[in-house]
Amino acid sequence: MTISSLGIILQSATSQGIVWALLAIGVFLTYRILDIADLTAEGSFPLGGGIAAVAITNGFSPWTATLFGFGGGILAGLVSGVLHTKLKIPALLAGIITMTGLYSVTSRVMNAPNIALLGEKTVFSPLEEMGLSNINATIIVGALFSLIVIFLLFLFFRTELGLAIRSTGDNIEMSEANGINTDNMKMIGYMISNGCISLSGALIAQNNSFADLNSGVGTIVIGLASIIIAEVIFRNKPLLFRLFTVVLGAIIYRFILAIVFEFDVEPADSKIASAIVLVLCLSLGQFRGKFGSKKKINGGVAK
Repeated sequence: MTISSLGIILQSATSQGIVWALLAIGVFLTYRILDIADLTAEGSFPLGGGIAAVAITNGFSPWTATLFGFGGGILAGLVSGVLHTKLKIPALLAGIITMTGLYSVTSRVMNAPNIALLGEKTVFSPLEEMGLSNINATIIVGALFSLIVIFLLFLFFRTELGLAIRSTGDNIEMSEANGINTDNMKMIGYMISNGCISLSGALIAQNNSFADLNSGVGTIVIGLASIIIAEVIFRNKPLLFRLFTVVLGAIIYRFILAIVFEFDVEPADSKIASAIVLVLCLSLGQFRGKFGSKKKINGGVAK
């Protein structure tokens, strides 16, 4: 493998990772901010892509279609939030129920297993018409969306409502004692999280030129891997910095996968290759912790 081929792989991984980063940010909001394991992602991701594809093929602007996809994710998150907070269904089970139901909803929305977008205008089209390659157009548009989402989330979590959501995730008992309606905070968190995930689905459907009903399979793995990689490399950082590192984690994860697939991995083995990469990513924290502890002990002896 030459340096030039590595450069091409890195550029491709960056273009893919930066649009998948919105999914990772959405997973981060429930997994780290609210301390909830939410599997709704595997249903809201294809929902966003399906809604955007249907809207585009029916003559809507790709920007409007993308917002429709975002809105679909918000509604999906609301359903999971109601199941968990109002009906008192455990978070993991609530996510599974919503994810299962969303398969049928997305199937009804798309009215087909997949929708082709070849020849249709997408959010990437204006840059491609200016002469940019699809990869460079994807990097620019993905970076734009990521920056907007991160900036809005940063501002939101500095508000009273945003701080209440963070407080709910940090210490729910103390939050309730201070008069915070933790159920409402969780529902808002669910909605924002799945809105980001569906937004990612809408962008990726346009980037791939098709929306697929089964595209949500394994998305939670991608989100978690991106978060873990970011946390292994950058630890104990402020919220704004952590959001940026999640984007970087998504890019690194795609780069690792691209390197793995360079070794002639069969298409049928792609899922197990992804699973192995995730296991390695999840194990990095343990190895780093042991290495750090050993280094401290040796340092203490030296002193």
